[in-house]
Amino acid sequence: VTSEVVGRVYNKYIGNAENRAQVRDGLLDAIGDPLFVFSAIEVARYHRDAGNPVYFYEFQHRPSSAAGVVPEFVKADHADEIAFVFGKPFLAGDV
Repeated sequence: VTSEVVGRVYNKYIGNAENRAQVRDGLLDAIGDPLFVFSAIEVARYHRDAGNPVYFYEFQHRPSSAAGVVPEFVKADHADEIAFVFGKPFLAGDV
């Protein structure tokens, strides 16, 4: 990785941060985009190119069950949408 690439990544995700919370959020995006977003877009393009309909979404609704469990800056964790899509039965028992 060249210093030019590092500079671009820094400027995109953290460069305009005005406080520590914005630095944190930018760093989380810089880590999360390559791990989740880029690969999801790549898979969606493969399906699209194969002629299949593709629907892409980003779930950011913070569930009320997150209160006091995860930090306030966390909007939605991985798989939090499951309860909203399929309903409460998936939350029964030791989850």
